[in-house]
Amino acid sequence: MFVDTAKIRIKAGDGGNGAVTFHREKYVNAGGPDGGDGGKGGNVVFVGDTNISSLIDFKYKKRYIAENGKNGSGSNMTGKSAPDLVIKVPVGTLIREAETGRILADISDKEPHIVAKGGKGGWGNQHFASPTRQIPKFAKPGFPGEEFEVTLELKLLADVGLVGFPNVGKSTLISVVSAAKPEIANYPFTTLTPVLGVVKMDAGSSFVMADIPGLIEGASEGIGLGHDFLRHVERCRLILHVVDISAMDDRDPIDDYKQINYELEKFNPELAKRPQIVALNKADAAIEEMIDEFNEFAEENGFKTYLISAATGEGVQELINVVAAELAKLPPITRYEAEEPVREEITSKQEFKIHIEDGIYVVEAPWLMHALGFVDLDDYESLQYFQRVLRLSGIIDKLEEMGINEGDTVSILDIEFDYMR
Repeated sequence: MFVDTAKIRIKAGDGGNGAVTFHREKYVNAGGPDGGDGGKGGNVVFVGDTNISSLIDFKYKKRYIAENGKNGSGSNMTGKSAPDLVIKVPVGTLIREAETGRILADISDKEPHIVAKGGKGGWGNQHFASPTRQIPKFAKPGFPGEEFEVTLELKLLADVGLVGFPNVGKSTLISVVSAAKPEIANYPFTTLTPVLGVVKMDAGSSFVMADIPGLIEGASEGIGLGHDFLRHVERCRLILHVVDISAMDDRDPIDDYKQINYELEKFNPELAKRPQIVALNKADAAIEEMIDEFNEFAEENGFKTYLISAATGEGVQELINVVAAELAKLPPITRYEAEEPVREEITSKQEFKIHIEDGIYVVEAPWLMHALGFVDLDDYESLQYFQRVLRLSGIIDKLEEMGINEGDTVSILDIEFDYMR
């Protein structure tokens, strides 16, 4: 069974909790707090696997949860970070956030892509000691890992997409020019799943050809199999449009050509602009008048045709040479760029309180816990983000109004910072 779409829920691991412990050693007085930090939660990572060709596994398993980080312990020992949860998908899988539709990753190679980040570990009480708080009896819990639903959509990675009505000879053609072995018979919808074949050229180069099944009138609206598989044409650099020129089924080749292009354009207007080569197949059973009529139509509309017979091999090599030459002029297969997550900006509507305690400006704003979860205190850009949150929320303006000076200490969620202008 070929499945090329699925929806699953993923959950990265939560960070481990910080520890509340104190140093105890013989002959050492007032050893002080030594609670270690919690370990980081595991990420959810997607990796392309060329041995997988369908998303069928995701029809039966809907939830994927990474492990949580371990809690911190005494002697300033940080908890163990959890391993990443690696999910293997077919190469060519596009991952979107289900709620917003934004692209999270395009699995077009074997490189791992982190889609959901594990939560940071909470700080142990070692971080909260100060001249005025020498015995901190608290630590911070770990931050939660990211969790959301994602949609998986397989778009085949092929250089050339074979399109045309059922039974025009696409399966025969791909079986002749590559090692692909699709089922071939003289009835519509022989091909029920996309078939990939590697076409090898004499110069040692090669390209990938895909037989896209199920295109009939109304395919772009979900009639037949077309709506399910038109998405696989979207990555193709070149479209090879196969037309049955024999008209043995009482079909009009010109009408067929127009209808297929109409369905492509209706599904995605960009497909109408994709380079296209037209192959007139079944030349061994065609009559000259039909060929001449189609060629006249092609000349009037500014495109060339190539007469072939996939069954006998007539004209096939010439066609493949033309395809290879055209591919050499075209850019690589379409890859989709991941869209950066939009962090919700904090506004002045959020409530906060500030009071001065032993010379320290203490900010009370529980909602900042979420914002702080994004912050890596060792990363400059991350700190800039947190500073922007403080500015937009009005916290910095309030601190300046209260007379804070450069170098004064600010405590936010029991984490202390030096104020810098």
